[in-house]
Amino acid sequence: METSLLLGIATFAFITSVTPGPNNMMLLASGAQFGFSRTLPHMLGIVFGVSMLLLSVLLGLGVLFQLYPVMYSVLNVAGAAYLLWLAFKIASGPVTGISSEDGRSTKPFTWWQAALFQFVNPKAWMMALGSVSTFSLPGNNYAESGAMIMLAFALLGLPAISLWAGTGAKLRVWLNNPRRQRGFNLVMGAATAATLLLIVEV
Repeated sequence: METSLLLGIATFAFITSVTPGPNNMMLLASGAQFGFSRTLPHMLGIVFGVSMLLLSVLLGLGVLFQLYPVMYSVLNVAGAAYLLWLAFKIASGPVTGISSEDGRSTKPFTWWQAALFQFVNPKAWMMALGSVSTFSLPGNNYAESGAMIMLAFALLGLPAISLWAGTGAKLRVWLNNPRRQRGFNLVMGAATAATLLLIVEV
């Protein structure tokens, strides 16, 4: 594979992973609520879920959306509805004990919840369909190029999304005030919902 293609894959993987979207807004909120270490399974689940989504598209799932565009519309609606529900949960999250290690009434996403979320995450579909349609090579090079796409998202996606969880974790000390917590939860909920404006086709 040419170096320019590898560079293109790496750039696309990093930029789409690090830019704002449902995953990163949720990681920012989770980092602030639970800390970096407790958010790690969420991050690993995202990486695993994106890898499985890419593999599904590489194996031909993306063709179904070309043959039956209504399926993609249904996915967008389902993903948007679930994302709005998550945004509500973030906005209405608890505002006491955020810095306490005991008595927490909520839990961070597990790795499998985060992995499954990718299949209804409109931005994850955009990333998967966009990368495969742009960077996969035909013929005998298809498998190799597909593997490189998956590897790029795995290697560059994790540090990219870690920046968001880490930023959230740094805010934990500042969020020891219930009023600040409430404001932060509302802003994060609104920001999570607002990502729909960037990624869902109208």
